[in-house]
Amino acid sequence: MLDLQRVAAALAAKKGMFGHHTSAQDALLRAYGERWRAAARLTRAEVEARLSGADWPGARPTAEHDRFGSPVVEFPERWQNHQQARAWARRILAGVPTFAVDGSQILPSREFYPPVGAVQIGWFENLHDPSGRYVKDVSFEVLSPAELGEGDEDGDETGYRSEAVNWRRFEGECRRLMEYMQSARGRQPAPVCFFDGSLIVSFAQHMLPEHQARYVEAITRLLAVSAECRVPLVGYVDTSYAADLATMLDHLHGERLGMVADGAFLQPLMRGWGSRTPAWLCARDAPLKVPQGAYYDQVAFVYLKTTAANPPARLEFPRWLVEERQLDHTLDIVRAECVVGNGYPYATETADAVAVITMQDRQRFFAAFQRFAAREGLPLRFSRKAGSKLGRR
Repeated sequence: MLDLQRVAAALAAKKGMFGHHTSAQDALLRAYGERWRAAARLTRAEVEARLSGADWPGARPTAEHDRFGSPVVEFPERWQNHQQARAWARRILAGVPTFAVDGSQILPSREFYPPVGAVQIGWFENLHDPSGRYVKDVSFEVLSPAELGEGDEDGDETGYRSEAVNWRRFEGECRRLMEYMQSARGRQPAPVCFFDGSLIVSFAQHMLPEHQARYVEAITRLLAVSAECRVPLVGYVDTSYAADLATMLDHLHGERLGMVADGAFLQPLMRGWGSRTPAWLCARDAPLKVPQGAYYDQVAFVYLKTTAANPPARLEFPRWLVEERQLDHTLDIVRAECVVGNGYPYATETADAVAVITMQDRQRFFAAFQRFAAREGLPLRFSRKAGSKLGRR
């Protein structure tokens, strides 16, 4: 049991160290803020020239760099209250469908043999028409032992099996988005689709090459379908620790000052709600070691202020939105969704609520699996702890 008095005393003993860290971090953020302002005073050609010696400088400017010539693009709308904000959001969203997908999973448990997992993909389409029509639905898939990976029951396969479930969820989210975008080809106005997370799958760099390849293939296909169907796609990262812009600033100045996230140094510069950075192309120094791994420059990104207190969100999207001047409209749709969702896109929030699998749901799933195994005469072994839980449900 935690002794709160001892916790308080231990924290007080380190008060000075926390204070020193805060002061040093504040100075670092100010330094990167000055670098960001200085970069905005350069032309796009000047920035490109300074970055020419780096294969992966973190980020590269788009045409918006010269178009705005400012470190922050202010949002012109101002409201007196939330009612006015919602009225603006309704006007912007009127007739524009939004579509969001999210997933949840049930990982295999060490307490059950044979292993079993499951993936649930949820989606939400809001047509924003006078009838108020919308669609909420899910797909549910059980993963058998063969789909989770072969091996003996006593082997330490939990990580491998979890990866199999995680991949099936990721692939399912991408597939559902592509199906929707293909069905929306030619629709006017075009829907705006939301992917919950980053389109830069640099996390896959730690995987085996064959596993990297499938994540990259799924994302590059998703980007291609967005371009083919001319349906805007937005990867929304609410709390981003990416440092692509900070890395780019280090290359511009030939010196790294420290470790800092983009959102952290941008936060003091982005005071007005709805303000954003110009769009940048991703050139992260973490290319995947597969043939398709150089796709990063097909992804552009901005940071967008969607709440008063928190750092800006990171939005990623196919570069065609910038090149065809579709970004302003798309970002207004995102802003409107965030007004309705109180700082987070309402469509994504709703898809998450549709897809979520709670701890109680997981317990019910394993109880259903036990009944299924008994009915089908399948051998099933589970620990006493698992049996005790299931017996109470």
